[in-house]
Amino acid sequence: MASTEKAAGVTGKTAAPQDPDDLAGLEAGLDALDATQTVRTPLGQTLLRKVLPPVTAVALVLVVWQILVWAEVAPPYKLASPSDVWGEVRAAWLQGTLLEYIWTSVSRGLLGFLFALAIGTPLGLLVARVSFVRAAIGPILSGLQSLPSVAWVPPAVIWLGLNDSMMFAVILLGAVPSIANGLVAGIDQIPPLFLRAGRTLGATGLSGARYIVMPAALPGYVAGLKQGWAFSWRSLMAAEIIASSPDLGVGLGQLLENGRNNSSMPQVFLAILLILCVGIAIDLLIFSPLERRVLRGRGLLVSR
Repeated sequence: MASTEKAAGVTGKTAAPQDPDDLAGLEAGLDALDATQTVRTPLGQTLLRKVLPPVTAVALVLVVWQILVWAEVAPPYKLASPSDVWGEVRAAWLQGTLLEYIWTSVSRGLLGFLFALAIGTPLGLLVARVSFVRAAIGPILSGLQSLPSVAWVPPAVIWLGLNDSMMFAVILLGAVPSIANGLVAGIDQIPPLFLRAGRTLGATGLSGARYIVMPAALPGYVAGLKQGWAFSWRSLMAAEIIASSPDLGVGLGQLLENGRNNSSMPQVFLAILLILCVGIAIDLLIFSPLERRVLRGRGLLVSR
């Protein structure tokens, strides 16, 4: 009886009642941490933070470029001025060929990327989930990813000829390994508890891949998609530069090669700038919003 009273006394000393106000404050603090910022950023602040820095960077590049032209660090046929390049842009626009150059390459690149997506996604799932397939194909995918895409152009021309099929084959060989490896990396980072919980709930096979594996691997998968698009675009440019035919039309890569053949630096700079602008535009319009949405959905990005 004495020991019981002693224990009760100790318990009474250690488990003192807490102030309800403190508990309410703690609850409010936790709720504030979990709350998502929903206040819309003012337009002026958005422009200042996201538009002004790249515009300033472009302006500085143009200023340095013009200074180099004025300083005559290279002959005019080697270093065209910004005004000469702008004249080339204006001439292509007035002739109605500027958008044609862009659309020829962009349509090929996006269609080839969709084909690569349809092949690389199930291939990545297969490699990640089947140990025998990973042992057999995993090293090959890594090797293909490190192989320069331009190396596939000569055999693709010999196998398929100078046509769009050759272009798509080069894009697939450049993009599929990146997409598959990105998905494999994302699946490897899934906590084992998620997979066990999915199997316990009956999510196995295709249902497990759809409802457990793919959603959990989305961050790595999106990173693989971005890299896959970069490889697709570079592969296409390499194919258009090397393989030229009237049946293929004039894309941005062919425009670059035509500028070299004509020794026209304004045309060369025009092609380079268009290739760069298309790559940046696709990333800003498609992949960056997709990446932000995935990260925000997992609480990894509150506002950006």
